[in-house]
Amino acid sequence: MLTTPLPLTDAAQAAMTQVMRSNVWRASELAVSRAVTVTTGHAVLDAELPNRGWPRSSLVELLVEQHGIGEMQLLKPCLAALSARQRVVLVQPPYLPHAMACRAWRFNAQNLLWLKPQSSADALWAAEQILKNGSCGALVLWQTHVRPEALRRLHLAAQATDTLLWLVRPLAAAADPSVAPLRVALRPAMGGIVADLIKRRGPACDAPIFVPLADMPVRPQPVPSHETPVKRAPAAAPARSAAPALV
Repeated sequence: MLTTPLPLTDAAQAAMTQVMRSNVWRASELAVSRAVTVTTGHAVLDAELPNRGWPRSSLVELLVEQHGIGEMQLLKPCLAALSARQRVVLVQPPYLPHAMACRAWRFNAQNLLWLKPQSSADALWAAEQILKNGSCGALVLWQTHVRPEALRRLHLAAQATDTLLWLVRPLAAAADPSVAPLRVALRPAMGGIVADLIKRRGPACDAPIFVPLADMPVRPQPVPSHETPVKRAPAAAPARSAAPALV
């Protein structure tokens, strides 16, 4: 014998509606999902990223105006934390990694791998194999020209692993279509770097984000007009005291 269903109370209806809405992403809001993210180490940038951090299992594009403007310093907090327990791979970086700089940035040098393939095709193949292997915590790949099918292969390989993947490309590539769900254009700035989120899961970012970086040069303070600046010859410092730096 069938019984009459119990009436649905207003409180139960409101709770059901809330659950349904929580599983729906609105284009006017930042996407929130079960995807695992890692903090960037920069609160101002985390606040503008879906799930508040760099996404794992996803292709992230960093589009730079030129190499060495602070893109590695932007990744430094994340890479330093990962290198403590996992391998970090650099594929075809534009400059030779500096061992002393890595130590100054508290990278675990034993977990830092540097690959310099002979061609772009070899670099893309190596990156794909690293992602499929799944034994590394992060992979940074530098490329100038990447075909759309190569981007799709990288993104598919990244989705099958927990490895963080950054692809560093020239800023001119921002006009090209890409399957990457997160694309960040980077420009140099005094005391930091300017990040423009040109693509993310969420609403368009209205304005570029200034991310302060401790190791970037800052604008010198102006000398008060009532004081006469004193010119002093710089002291000769031994070569060993020079602070190492990465790009």
